Amino acid sequence: MRGHGRMQITKLVLGRDVVFLLDGSDGTRSGFPAMRDFVQRVVETLSVDDNKDRVSVVQYSRDPAVQFYLNTYTTKGEILDTVRGLRHKGGRPLNTGAALQYLRDNVFTASAGSRRLEGVPQVLILLCGGKSFDSVDAPASALKQLGVLIFAIGTRSSDSRELQNISHDPSTALSVSEFTDLPSTAHHLVRVSSPAHFFKGFTSLSSCLFSVDSAKKDIVFLLDGSDGTRNGFPAMLDFVERVVKKLNVGENNDRVSVVQYGRDAEVHFYLNTYTTREDIVDSVRGLRHRGGRPLNTGAALQYVRDNVFTNSSGSRRLQGVPQMLILLNGGRSFDNVDTPASALKQQGIFVIGIGTRSSDIRELQKISYDPSLALSVSEFTDLPGIQEQLSSAMNTVVVRATPMTPTVTVQVVNIEVMGRDVVFLLDGSDGTRSGFPAMRDFVQRVVETLSVDDNKDRVSVVQYSRDPAVQFYLNTYTTKGEILDTVRGLRHKGGRPLNTGAALQYLRDNVFTASAGSRRLEGVPQVLILLCGGKSFDSVDAPASALKQLGVLIFAIGTRSSDSRELQNISHDPSTALSTAHHLVRVSSPAHFFKGFTSLSSCLFSVDSAKKDIVFLLDGSDGTRNGFPAMLDFVERVVKKLNVGENNDRVSVVQYGRDAEVHFYLNTYTTREDIVDSVRGLRHRGGRPLNTGAALQYVRDNVFTNSSGSRRLQGVPQMLILLNGGRSFDNVDTPASALKQQGIFVIGIGTRSSDIRELQKISYDPSLALSLKMSQIFCPLVEKKPVGRDVVFLLDGSDGTRSGFPAMRDFVQRVVETLSVDDNKDRVSVVQYSRDPAVQFYLNTYTTKGEILDTVRGLRHKGGRPLNTGAALQYLRDNVFTASAGSRRLEGVPQVLILLCGGKSFDSVDAPASALKQLGVLIFAIGTRSSDSRELQNISHDPSTALSVSEFTDLPKSPTVLVDSAKKDIVFLLDGSDGTRNGFPAMLDFVERVVEKLNVGENNDRVSVVQYGRDAEVHFYLNTYTTREDIVDSVRGLRHRGGRPLNTGAALQYVRDNVFTNSSGSRRLQGVPQMLILLNGGRSFDNVDTPASALKQQGIFVIGIGTRSSDIRELQKISYDPSLALSVSEFTDLPGIQEQLSSAMNTVVVRATPMTPTVTVGRDVVFLLDGSDGTRSGFPAMRDFVQRVVETLSVDDNKDRVSVVQYSRDPAVQFYLNTYTTKGEILDTVRGLRHKGGRPLNTGAALQYLRDNVFTASAGSRRLEGVPQVLILLCGGKSFDSVDAPASALKQLGVLIFAIGTRSSDSRELQNISHDPSTALSVSEFTDLPSVQQQLQSSVEAVVIDVTPESPTDIVFLLDGSDGTRNGFPAMLDFVERVVEKLNVGENNDRVSVVQYGRDAEVHFYLNTYTTREDIVDSVRGLRHRGGRPLNTGAALQYVRDNVFTNSSGSRRLQGVPQMLILLNGGRSFDNVDTPASALKQQGIFVIGIGTRSSDIRELQKISYDPSLALSVSEFTDLPGIQEQLSSAMNTVVVRATPMTPTVTVEKKPVGRDVVFLLDGSDGTRSGFPAMRDFVQRVVETLSVDDNKDRVSVVQYSRDPAVQFYLNTYTTKGEILDTVRGLRHKGGRPLNTGAALQYLRDNVFTASAGSRRLEGVPQVLILLCGGKSFDSVDAPASALKQLGVLIFAIGTRSSDSRELQNISHDPSTALSVSEFTDLPSVQQQLQSSVEAVVIDVTPESPTVLGMLTSMTSCLRACLTCFTYTEQKR
Repeated sequence: MRGHGRMQITKLVLGRDVVFLLDGSDGTRSGFPAMRDFVQRVVETLSVDDNKDRVSVVQYSRDPAVQFYLNTYTTKGEILDTVRGLRHKGGRPLNTGAALQYLRDNVFTASAGSRRLEGVPQVLILLCGGKSFDSVDAPASALKQLGVLIFAIGTRSSDSRELQNISHDPSTALSVSEFTDLPSTAHHLVRVSSPAHFFKGFTSLSSCLFSVDSAKKDIVFLLDGSDGTRNGFPAMLDFVERVVKKLNVGENNDRVSVVQYGRDAEVHFYLNTYTTREDIVDSVRGLRHRGGRPLNTGAALQYVRDNVFTNSSGSRRLQGVPQMLILLNGGRSFDNVDTPASALKQQGIFVIGIGTRSSDIRELQKISYDPSLALSVSEFTDLPGIQEQLSSAMNTVVVRATPMTPTVTVQVVNIEVMGRDVVFLLDGSDGTRSGFPAMRDFVQRVVETLSVDDNKDRVSVVQYSRDPAVQFYLNTYTTKGEILDTVRGLRHKGGRPLNTGAALQYLRDNVFTASAGSRRLEGVPQVLILLCGGKSFDSVDAPASALKQLGVLIFAIGTRSSDSRELQNISHDPSTALSTAHHLVRVSSPAHFFKGFTSLSSCLFSVDSAKKDIVFLLDGSDGTRNGFPAMLDFVERVVKKLNVGENNDRVSVVQYGRDAEVHFYLNTYTTREDIVDSVRGLRHRGGRPLNTGAALQYVRDNVFTNSSGSRRLQGVPQMLILLNGGRSFDNVDTPASALKQQGIFVIGIGTRSSDIRELQKISYDPSLALSLKMSQIFCPLVEKKPVGRDVVFLLDGSDGTRSGFPAMRDFVQRVVETLSVDDNKDRVSVVQYSRDPAVQFYLNTYTTKGEILDTVRGLRHKGGRPLNTGAALQYLRDNVFTASAGSRRLEGVPQVLILLCGGKSFDSVDAPASALKQLGVLIFAIGTRSSDSRELQNISHDPSTALSVSEFTDLPKSPTVLVDSAKKDIVFLLDGSDGTRNGFPAMLDFVERVVEKLNVGENNDRVSVVQYGRDAEVHFYLNTYTTREDIVDSVRGLRHRGGRPLNTGAALQYVRDNVFTNSSGSRRLQGVPQMLILLNGGRSFDNVDTPASALKQQGIFVIGIGTRSSDIRELQKISYDPSLALSVSEFTDLPGIQEQLSSAMNTVVVRATPMTPTVTVGRDVVFLLDGSDGTRSGFPAMRDFVQRVVETLSVDDNKDRVSVVQYSRDPAVQFYLNTYTTKGEILDTVRGLRHKGGRPLNTGAALQYLRDNVFTASAGSRRLEGVPQVLILLCGGKSFDSVDAPASALKQLGVLIFAIGTRSSDSRELQNISHDPSTALSVSEFTDLPSVQQQLQSSVEAVVIDVTPESPTDIVFLLDGSDGTRNGFPAMLDFVERVVEKLNVGENNDRVSVVQYGRDAEVHFYLNTYTTREDIVDSVRGLRHRGGRPLNTGAALQYVRDNVFTNSSGSRRLQGVPQMLILLNGGRSFDNVDTPASALKQQGIFVIGIGTRSSDIRELQKISYDPSLALSVSEFTDLPGIQEQLSSAMNTVVVRATPMTPTVTVEKKPVGRDVVFLLDGSDGTRSGFPAMRDFVQRVVETLSVDDNKDRVSVVQYSRDPAVQFYLNTYTTKGEILDTVRGLRHKGGRPLNTGAALQYLRDNVFTASAGSRRLEGVPQVLILLCGGKSFDSVDAPASALKQLGVLIFAIGTRSSDSRELQNISHDPSTALSVSEFTDLPSVQQQLQSSVEAVVIDVTPESPTVLGMLTSMTSCLRACLTCFTYTEQKR
């Protein structure tokens, strides 16, 4: 609506959404035809064709299957046709609960056609023939909460109580003898023989389905009564009066409520207060303006939703009566209105917002049900002028639902009235002491009238003052006598203040719950009787509203000391608030409820129970080091008083500081002794800051959970005891509140260093915040022993192992026989796999050996192909080695995987196997002669443990699986810098003494020594020596290295990457404890944080020993625990800490912790030299070659940087990119290089190492600054490991790889490694390297940045158009114009876009909007300042990244064209700019930030590509003064990459294509589908499938996609053609092209589905689409393009041509035919289009502008492929 124009509003037709849920399990096979007939007869009576009624059918057994959704069919004929063709599903068990949950999540949703949010009644008809195997309570309740009316019909095999629980009303649960007895005639009535609580009096099914009388409405007026509307308030009241006079007011007609608000809201009268028009008008005339500020419209909207549009306040929303809210508002809200406005709309409340010129029209539009319903007047006195508009709007909400006339006659199960759950809430505060006996008598008299003994009625009594105390729950007593006896014995509680609100909340959370005996979910009425003698100290509104929403009927009874309005608010109906004449005497000496504890136990359990779940949360931060032993003693004493057991008390202990760590869960130990032993072994963690809030959240989310042993959902009391020694660094409010909401009873215990207020907030009740002084005792370190093992068997169940499977099964049995399962030491899981994995049972499925053996004996071979071992290993990592599946990895229990595999995997195993090893899983792989031995070695935790047998019948009895904690790997890291020269002999003596005490041996203790200063040097590795004598001899011969500065951080990183590795002798992956002892004599020159953290993440136990010259804080950071940072005055004092060190070393525990891992011109050049045994003679020639190349570089002016890495089995960095800054230093080091030696040659591992450790910022790489990264590989042999993935990873980083090999090398491997196959060079011997020097130099120089003004650039101007730049905006436009005047604008030259922003961003024109300078200048001159606030620069940066620097908007980033963003900014951003600025830099977008004196210069520096590019002027009028600066900056981004001209002839191999066809299989393409099929066949005929060049996949889609076959399903053209010929049309609707594209991205263009994208193979998608998509295609299409997929879309005249252009990788490639039968006519066009996207790789090829990325190799590969194919043709 614009201004006061008349509204055009369509009247809504309501109808019904009817879902049939049919039991399709094995037990209903014979009855299924009768069910089908029943559905048909009901559908016959519905009004489908005029879109009133919608129908869905779902069939279920073990799991549900949707036959069709609510929006699948729009005609009755289609529905009936489909129903007639339904086939019985079969299957077992019957999971009705899961099916109901599925309906809630997937069918009663807007996307599936449900109109619930539009107010259309939702109906579910369940036909069920048996008892559910799973629980139905929670899912049924969830559907009812959505407002779904459930009618359950069962047979004599069903469980009648279950059906009653499911039904929306127990009386509507129907029963027949057999399904064949389902009624056969239409229009018969349902006979209901007992009253129904909510739909009493309905005699037919139709009347239950919301007969909505359009003559009635519930209307609430919400009036702005703030200070700003004082003058206009009388006009508001006149307006309300006039509207009311036109209504048909009555209890069964229109109802009215009036609420006034300002700072908060006040109800003047509810919807059920008055039943005549006269009463309402009288009341309105008597209203007074309230006044007040600020104006909180958001809170008021929330208030009316929670307190007025409710059943108890007279709202008839649940009966389908239209709900309307008319808001009269005179100003902008102080609080946020978005969430409450949305909540009202979700409830279907029709909101009309009326404002004045002082109102915020956008805010009113947000609030209104539809923006057009936001009406406006100049002043409230003008309200009569919109009376007619309002009437028109109000008429649109009147909806009519046609009653459903059912076709059935059914006999109903006779149900007795279920009774009531009655809770008494008694005021036990000081003020009611004298009146308490009278209360007690009253309760007795009421109880006398109830029917308790036959379980109809249940009773609970709660007394409260400051806090509530349950006297007994609803399920405590089952006889009236017990209740009366307890009531007679009640004692007055006492205490103050009176917190009625808290007590009501407590009842909601803890008493009206299933675990406390409430039968609310079974439909039993819930009644609360409140006896209250005073006004509440806290607010009662929200808690009372929460109870009413639960459906609790509240009766409040007060005295003259009570607040009658408060009691009316609390009562379910104000008229039920009663008052008595008793005067309750106040008592002057209050009693404190929990004051004076003599022991903790007296406050722990106010509710006595046979069992409890208790969690201790211990502060283990730096500040509690001395007091930690006292904490442990306290825990031990409490535990000793508990009755520990699986079915009794359970205990968990969590320690926290910066973050939280679980020592053991509630289900870890089942005996008191085990818990005490574990507690005694705990060590203080240390760390800071102290994050108590995060720790509370952590225990809520991870410890008080079902999987961790919590029995909260079973009603077992939950308790958290916090021992805290200081104030929290983070906020505790939200997590503390969340714990209370879960009913967790928190007791906070602190010291004098704690914040008592904080503890009171955390505690369940402030009185439970205790304070004490803990004794300070030294905490000894104790070893913690792991228990048992978790053993998982992964069995190859593919087609190839069918005959060997019985032998595998026997092997598993034999191994299990040797395990200790029955005493819960060992746990076992079995998983079988082929194409995909299937869990036979989890680690926590069985607890006895007998159960496991029985199940193993019954295992059946799975079958299937191909064999995807990689996918199976990944599945184990994500789903089996997890706490929820029974893994005890986080408790330190060794994790063992035994793989039995009978063939080579179809997918890659490397990454998944590595991921399992990183988790600490010990993998033993056993194969047969059909297996790939190298693959098994890669999978195994140690290659030597990969076993092989001829056949599975030859399997051994059991592999040895031992984790020996008696052995350790110890590395000494010695400070050999200039500052330790005098102390070095003392260090060596110390090392010698420690070694003398070790049990050195290959299978015992291993030792390594590393010395460091500026960089690190290994003296010997962990596998160098195997005797104590050899180590001692070597140590005695060590010499001090000297050097500076002292780089401790780099040294720590070095030992992590080069010493604690498998190849260097580390046995970390086998579970052997890893220890690093650092001897340090000074503060580090570099940062130690990251490498120290990385060591800890790998579970390496670091002990730092320093002198008085060391930085003790630094040592504490480095050490595994701060307490392990030891100190001596001088190194000569080291003997004095020998004992301390021994004690610390004994604490090492086997713990498997997963690892978490100005534009400068020039190049970063890394040489990777093959130093294996095979290159010994050629190494001098390599060294000379490196020297000659370095001679040509510009190192001294910091343009070029150089690193050299030598490798064989593993890599060794000779020096990093930032080690040397002069050419002389580099040449000196290169001349001194020694051949490394070793084998095998692992080129793949070396490439991966470079990616992770050398091409990084910390190692001196300037990749993130845009400096080209160059790798020159000199390799003299074939790699022992795979190079594909690591080479691909380097290319994805943008590294240009030049590989040079000899005749001993594998030329194909070198081509794969090189960034372009043509750059792989070859010489006969390394002595011939000079012959390719010039070639290499030319290639490398081609990537040098060449600044040329003619280079095209994409430039986006982002202009601050907020309120603060109004005066400066013309100067900004002049500036943009002057810059544009200097550009060479054109489609193939410079492109320009302009975006303006304030609160949000608006594009004035895109990069592809204009192609001439004149058009751009004209557009810029016409721009207008937008205004607005706040200034959201962060959001604007994100916006241009996502919407302007994109292919569709004209950006040529992917083609290598430089991208530039010029920001003109006039103020500090209201939102955060860090993440979006970083995202732009990661995309290589060159940002220049220009600001004024009002800008935040630091913010601009963050945003700019380099801080030096943040320019500043005083005012925008000064912009011309920086024009030259800007030009200089812009020139730096224009880069040219000239083509490489190698002279070496290399055979080019075509790489093929991965081609995916996506076919529209919706209802609209049925006739055209054969033509699509033929088209696919013709295209496939032209492909080279049989030689594995091309791969093909076909996917068909309508509502959802269905893969016909994947890229790796077939390997021959014949198989593909056979399958394509047999394709059947899918059918269905609507057409969701967007979802299908997204599915392809996530499931088809993936390595596991056969895509070779990561190997550089071009990815092609051909879409055949015959209609407009029902969902959005933009984001999914963009996601595919970002993957590099070339999309060709072909449509018909029914398609949306613009949509197809958006989808296609280039709009010009979107093709169209009249019908699919015309497809042959575009076959050649398609072929040409595909070939047109290929870039010709020849020395004469045109210059490609832009920074080189991995896209280069992909595009070149495309060309090779397509030109090769064309030549063949």
